[in-house]
Parts: sequence; structure tokens; C-alpha cells
Amino acid sequence: MSGQPSEVLETGGNVSMSDALLIEEEGAVVWFKLNRPQVMNSLNTELLQALKAAAEQMRERRDLRVVIITGCGSKVFCAGADLTERKGMSQAQVLDYLLLIQSTMLAIESMPQVVIAAINGSAFGGGTELALACDLRIMAAEAVLRLTEVRLGIIPGAGGTQRLTRLIGKSRAKEMILTAKPVTAKEGLDMGLIHKVSAKQADEKDDQQQLATAALTWAKEIAGAAPLSLRAAKQAIDEGFDCDLSSGLAVETRCYLQLLNTKDRLEGLAAFAEKRAPVYTGQ
Repeated sequence: MSGQPSEVLETGGNVSMSDALLIEEEGAVVWFKLNRPQVMNSLNTELLQALKAAAEQMRERRDLRVVIITGCGSKVFCAGADLTERKGMSQAQVLDYLLLIQSTMLAIESMPQVVIAAINGSAFGGGTELALACDLRIMAAEAVLRLTEVRLGIIPGAGGTQRLTRLIGKSRAKEMILTAKPVTAKEGLDMGLIHKVSAKQADEKDDQQQLATAALTWAKEIAGAAPLSLRAAKQAIDEGFDCDLSSGLAVETRCYLQLLNTKDRLEGLAAFAEKRAPVYTGQ
């Protein structure tokens, strides 16, 4: 398939924006699965359009609380831009591609749901930038992250120079980008780039299953919180991050006040008083 993503196809709890992207729902959790394993899940125009369309559609879903992005196949999460497609592009088409990949990453980053990158294999270039656009990251023990662009005559163009710096600081980001050095899961964990590392298993298939299980367990734990609270907390963090403290506190207050008259806030108080698990409805 090529060109614009196809209409959304629904089959039970699963939907598909395109053959290049599989979307599977499990209750309040939805999986975005990059489905180009034959080319290491590289980001061609079709896959980027499908990812962007899925993010924009799912952001309106009040019943979904967590999104998990992962790759199909084994060993590679995402190899970055599809260089075979890029090779045949004119300069104008390269600029269009750059604007598309930037807007896709922004669409993922700005989803009101919590977004987890389940990095099932190595992530290069735009694959690392895709992981950076997510809120949380869990990584297979044998995988590596690598921003390789300076070795290809370019620089990271999907937010890598900006998001990475904000996550791990300017000095570490410079080392990772300017040397194009691979970062292991343990190194990523130590520097705060990765939140969790999936335990290494004896069999490669077991590795993939272990990561998927760990990611889903984490997602379900998060999904147990009040959905409006998750959205408001994410909004407060993102909007207040680049502000001075006084402005950031004003953002926090505004987001807090959004929750005062919600049914979920009253349910949380009632459940605490009655010593039971809360039943949140997103209202």
C-alpha cells in the first residue's frame, strides 16, 4: 500500500489504519504496532500518515487511557526513516517528509492518554525519536538506542536534538548525537532515558513476550487511575515544563481545578472512605 492511509477497519477490539500499522485494543489500553518487519519497521510516508491519523483519532477516545507503541517482528523496534523511499525523493519531497515526521511525533507526544514505548528491539534515528516522543519507555535488555544521523550527512530532524536534551541534559545529549554511539538498555536506564528494562530471557520469542507482558502490566496499572486525572497531570507537566515556577504553578492550579466538579473525584473520595477500590468512569 502507498499514499494516504486507508479507512479505519474495525474487527472486534482491533482497528487498522493501514497495513503498515496494526492497532489492537485491550480494554482501556490500545497497541500501535509498527508492521513493516521486512524493512525493520522503517518509517515510510504510509506508516507516518497512519501513525498520525491513529494518534489524532484515538485522542478523542475517553475510554482509552494508555497507548503502547511497539514494533512487529524481533530485534528491531524501528530503524528510523525509510532510506530507500528517501533516496528517490526530490528536495521538496524531503521537506514534506520532514514536516510529516515532525508533525507525527508531535501528534503522539500531545495525545492526552499516557503513551508508552515498548522498545522490543533496537531503535535507530527516527526510531529513537519516536521513543522520545512517548511519555514512558520500557526496553528489551538486548536492544540499543542510536541516533545515527551525523554519520549520514544530516542531523536528527524529528525532535531528537530537542527532546533528548530535555530528557537527559545538554551534555549527555551532545555525546549521544555527536558520536552517534549506541546506548544500551542499562545505560539508558542509568541516565534516565529508559524507565524500565525487560529481563533477558533464554529464547528470543520469550524475550518479546516478556517485554509485551511487562508493558501491558505497566499500562494496566496506570489505567487503574482516574482517567481525567491522568490527562490533567500530563497536561500540567507538559505545559508547565518550560515555564518559570510561578507560571508553572498557575498551570498546575488550572489543571487541578478542571477536576473539582468531576464524578471521578467524588468517587475517589468515597472509595477511600469506604476502603474499596474506586470505579472511575472518566466523568
